[in-house]
Amino acid sequence: QVQLVESGGGLVQAGGSLRLSCVASGGTFTSYHMGWFRQVPEKEREFVAAVSWSGGTTNYADSVKGRFTISRDDAKNTVYLQMNSLKPEDTAVYSCSAAERPRGMGRTPRDYRYWGQGTQVTVSS
Repeated sequence: QVQLVESGGGLVQAGGSLRLSCVASGGTFTSYHMGWFRQVPEKEREFVAAVSWSGGTTNYADSVKGRFTISRDDAKNTVYLQMNSLKPEDTAVYSCSAAERPRGMGRTPRDYRYWGQGTQVTVSS
C-alpha cells in the first residue's frame, strides 16, 4: 500500500510559478509510474502529466505542454510538478497518483491505483 502526500499549492498571480511535490511512502517508489491530475468542482478529474517508473518517459496534457514539467527524485521518493506561466484556468485541486508496474503509464484516473488527498492551486487574474 502506497501513501501519497502532496504539498506546494497556494495562491499565485497569472504568469507566476508554483512547484508541487508529492512524497510517497509504504512501497518501492521505482515500482510505480507517477501522475498528476487536477479537478474543479462538478467536473471530472483531468490528466495533467505523468512520468514513467524510470523517469525516462513523460507525458503531458496539451493544455499544459511547454508550461509544466514533471520530474521524480527516487532518492527522496518524490515526484514534482513545476508549473510556469500559470493561467486562471489552471485553478484546481491537484492530486498525485501512482500506477504499479506492469501496468502502463496511462492518462486516465482508472489507470492509477493510489491517490493523494490533493493540494489547492488558485491562479488569480
